[in-house]
Amino acid sequence: MTGADKTKEFTTANRAAWEEAAPIHGQQNQARLIEEFSRPGFSCLDQVETNRLKALGVEGRDVAQICCNNGRELLSVKNMGAARCVGFDGAQGFVDQGRELAKAGGLDVEFVCTDVYDIDDGFARCFDLVTITIGVLGWMPDLQRFFSVVAKLIKPGGALFIYEQHPILEMIEPADADTPIVWEFSYFNKKPYVETGGLDYYGGEKYDAKPATSFSHTMAEILMAGIDSGLAVEHIEEFPHHISNTWWNVEKSGIGLPMCYTLVLRKNI
Repeated sequence: MTGADKTKEFTTANRAAWEEAAPIHGQQNQARLIEEFSRPGFSCLDQVETNRLKALGVEGRDVAQICCNNGRELLSVKNMGAARCVGFDGAQGFVDQGRELAKAGGLDVEFVCTDVYDIDDGFARCFDLVTITIGVLGWMPDLQRFFSVVAKLIKPGGALFIYEQHPILEMIEPADADTPIVWEFSYFNKKPYVETGGLDYYGGEKYDAKPATSFSHTMAEILMAGIDSGLAVEHIEEFPHHISNTWWNVEKSGIGLPMCYTLVLRKNI
């Protein structure tokens, strides 16, 4: 089996697991989000993400989000004044939720259901800004190819903005706030992690789920994958706050680990 075949095997299985999670997340969040996006100018973005996007200048810009989930972040960017907005996600259920939220807010945002590695070439060089947020990079079996796909979407002079959980968290077993820290893996662990208990990171419901495989990438690997795809590092900042909705034990411990980071990579040609 070739590397491309193996990547396809992983992403196909992960998309099935993510599709399975869509109605569960929808039951927990969709009604509230419909009400929130019915209010003009609503944004679900925290201050860190909002400030960085303002610094990048989203108003009047064409923006894409990779693995956009139900589109709530992209719709918030649209409410910040972005022009064309396109969200790509692998699960039709989440794409449908995004379209429902866009309709509730009267927002002209396009959603496309696709394997991220198979994004249509018609979107090449279409966007001033591409965004990636929490939980995306860990699902990518081939980081180099992923960044190459993303870089193709960006116009010359445009940028990639990443707001992700810090890879050091992958060393620790996630748990509730009052659970002791357990160091589970090496920072350099390359063994894929298979989750079969479900992807309900809101309610914490466990169910007999389709398997989802995640992959550990070091910060150096993330940076170099971006650089090797022709992007230049413009900004990086690490933060101690929690955005994953998973490692409550690390947040409560107060031991001072970086829990998330922002990264901007610029396409100069």
